[in-house]
Amino acid sequence: MTQALRPTTGGSLFATDGKSHPLQDTLMVVTLALGLTAFITGFFGSLHLLASWAGLVGILTGAYGQWISETTRERFGLVLGLGASGIGFFLGMANGGLFGGLL
Repeated sequence: MTQALRPTTGGSLFATDGKSHPLQDTLMVVTLALGLTAFITGFFGSLHLLASWAGLVGILTGAYGQWISETTRERFGLVLGLGASGIGFFLGMANGGLFGGLL
């Protein structure tokens, strides 16, 4: 009966180690927010500056977050944010790039 009292988080995708990781969690949330911004604005040609810059910063933030992440939950969120940032970045680059129309 002692097994009923212990939570089983070993097989969960969002398992944590029970410790607080404020830097990693912040990087994950920032990467997800930048990825979502880049992905959505990447579909609008006039917003290519926002899409490409948000995507680039999201890629860099996510890469650093992956480097220092400690749990599967952090890595899962970072991979989603990195994918969205990459797609948004490439769509922004295709529509005008980082400095398109400003030079």
